[in-house]
Amino acid sequence: MAVLASWRITHLLHSENGPWRLIARARQGVAQTMIGGVLTCFLCLSVFVAAPLAIWVGTDWGGRAVLWPALSAGAILIERAAFPATFVEGPDWTEDEEH
Repeated sequence: MAVLASWRITHLLHSENGPWRLIARARQGVAQTMIGGVLTCFLCLSVFVAAPLAIWVGTDWGGRAVLWPALSAGAILIERAAFPATFVEGPDWTEDEEH
């Protein structure tokens, strides 16, 4: 449930307009700030959304520390499965052969 909540909140803040366009207007209002930069990156935003959820769901600090990246990763996996066209593949990388 926490993974779904992490994805849902992240997707709302990143991609949706919200009721009466409140979320969209808030995004526009903070567009030139550091928060605006985080809101434009689903991967970054999922880390910040997952933190309070991990604190709420986790039972001890060790579990919360492990749960935090797991919730973020779960949200990213759901987003990639649901909207594969929004993620750009990284460049192919190869090492140069020594001469």
